[in-house]
Amino acid sequence: MSENTLKIKVTIANRTYPLTIKREEEEQIRAAVKTINDAVARFESRYAVQDKQDVLSMCALQLASKAEIALKQSQDVQSQAGKALADVEAVLDAALQNG
Repeated sequence: MSENTLKIKVTIANRTYPLTIKREEEEQIRAAVKTINDAVARFESRYAVQDKQDVLSMCALQLASKAEIALKQSQDVQSQAGKALADVEAVLDAALQNG
C-alpha cells in the first residue's frame, strides 16, 4: 500500500465493506456513505419494505436521478457560459475593427 492510499471500512445498510482509497478521497467517500445510509433510513421509515435489496435499489435510483439532473444543469450552465463568451468575443472583435 502506498503512502497515498488508505484502507478503511465503511458500513452501508448494516454491511461492512473494506476499501482501499486515495487519502484525499476519504472525506468524499465517508460523505457518500452517510448519504446512502440516510437514504436507506428514509426509505425504511416511509415504506414497509422487508428486503434491503429493494431499499438499496430505490436509493440507487434516487441518487442516480439526482446525478443526472446535476449533469444536465452543469451542461446548461456550460452552454450559457459558452454563448456569453462568444457574445463578448463578438463585441471585442467589433470594437477592435472600429477602433
